[in-house]
Amino acid sequence: MFDTMTLTKITAGLCGSLLVFMLGGWVSESLFHVGGGHGKGHGDDHASGGYVIEVAEDGGSAEPEEEVSFEELLAAADVAKGEKTFGKCKACHKLEDGANGTGPHLFGVVNRDIASVAGFGYSGALEELEGVWDNDHLNGFLENPKGYAPGTKMAFAGLKKAQERADLIAYLDTIK
Repeated sequence: MFDTMTLTKITAGLCGSLLVFMLGGWVSESLFHVGGGHGKGHGDDHASGGYVIEVAEDGGSAEPEEEVSFEELLAAADVAKGEKTFGKCKACHKLEDGANGTGPHLFGVVNRDIASVAGFGYSGALEELEGVWDNDHLNGFLENPKGYAPGTKMAFAGLKKAQERADLIAYLDTIK
């Protein structure tokens, strides 16, 4: 079916591809790993491979930013922005009473007992939490679900901005 010339071409093509693959890996390794030892030998003994950038101190003339409490953020929360933020939750949660999705429904979730929606299969991590979904519990859970309840089935990474969490909680508090 194949003559020797065709088999020779196929073999040469495979060998050439293998050579390019191996040389490409070697070249990329030499280009992208130009330093040695992950931070060793760079002056200070840093664990990361980053560079230290020296900055001049300004003598403390700049005033530190005033930290706002979560209660103050919640008092100034924007329900309309919270409704927009809920768009990130829609894939798994529904707002209609009793309409569970991948996650439990969020109708009346503010001040509802944790892991209390009948018929929903909660992870053991949430079943072990006690109390109600008050502002503090919701804030902690929404910031980092896996950190707040290790082992939770919720795959969402969390909302890093405190104002965004406050807006969402204010919106969810209107769903009753």
